[in-house]
Amino acid sequence: MERPELRAWVQTLGEPAFRGDQIFAWLHQRRAASFLEMTDLPAAFRARREETAHITRLPVLRRQVDPKDGTRKYLFQLGDGETVETVLMRYRHGYSVCVSTQVGCRMGCRFCASTLGGRVRNLETAEIVAQVLEVQRDLDAEQGRVGHVVVMGMGEPLENYEAVTRFLRIIHDPRGLGIGWRHMTVSTCGLVPEIRRLADEGLPVTLAVSLHAPNDYVRRQIMPINARYPVAQLMDACRYYLERTGRRISFEYIMLADVNDHPELARELLILLKGLKCHVNLIPYNPVAERPFRTSPPQRIQVFRQVLERGGIPVTVRRSLGRGIDAACGQLRRAAMREKAVHAPAAGPPPGSRSP
Repeated sequence: MERPELRAWVQTLGEPAFRGDQIFAWLHQRRAASFLEMTDLPAAFRARREETAHITRLPVLRRQVDPKDGTRKYLFQLGDGETVETVLMRYRHGYSVCVSTQVGCRMGCRFCASTLGGRVRNLETAEIVAQVLEVQRDLDAEQGRVGHVVVMGMGEPLENYEAVTRFLRIIHDPRGLGIGWRHMTVSTCGLVPEIRRLADEGLPVTLAVSLHAPNDYVRRQIMPINARYPVAQLMDACRYYLERTGRRISFEYIMLADVNDHPELARELLILLKGLKCHVNLIPYNPVAERPFRTSPPQRIQVFRQVLERGGIPVTVRRSLGRGIDAACGQLRRAAMREKAVHAPAAGPPPGSRSP
């Protein structure tokens, strides 16, 4: 719940509104796992809430740490047995956590592991918040703090719009984690109506658009969403977002060898983005076993970068964090699903059948 909702909830229970503030702080600042831990609340109130209310926790099924860069990847189990991935990355500026918003994904991007098997369901707000809190619990032991949040894990965030925007408000609340708007990034593959809606939401977060190609011909080959929202419509929505929020837009561009990494495509991208307050993030591809793509050679990435920089577009080549632990979205979940299938007991003969 958002804090105003907690304040209203406790009032329906006959308690003063400030009890909601206390509960919120216990959950988000002290990471309480039980109402019984909330010692500044009346004992009888705590006991009743322990019996009638539920605090979402996510058991860690797997936790991998890359020995080279310290990237941590978590496979969390949800209440219905489904699983999602969360990644903690360490940068010079601090820790950044990447959260998932759906179990699976139905956007169908050809290079992505998350879309294999489609979308199972949307996550609830509490399940998205719990990812950050579970990672923060892990960091508490070493006096670390989550300072940045990127909504860029499994799923299309803007397809789960209500849960995601509630999540952003909760982690921004100063009586909780207090993460600043400028330290939050929301990714989208290009849902145009939702980009416009987010622009009007009053949440000045960074928008990261998974562009990956500067024209419809290339983009529709690797991103089916382009058939619904072509590049021209997407760029109009991006301009609207920029006008409404004043926030620079980040364009994500995954580097796929011999697919979208040609210098002429870099020149097309330069023309497409000219005059727009933006940043381009070139992403070396993390190979996925079930996908045929390869990452672009470093020299090809460098040429692509130089074309953009010479045209005045700010560019970053993303550090390839977590390569030792398959940190690309959906890979850990897929591996766990394969192992589960291998170790599942074989189906026996149907009832009433005879052995030969």
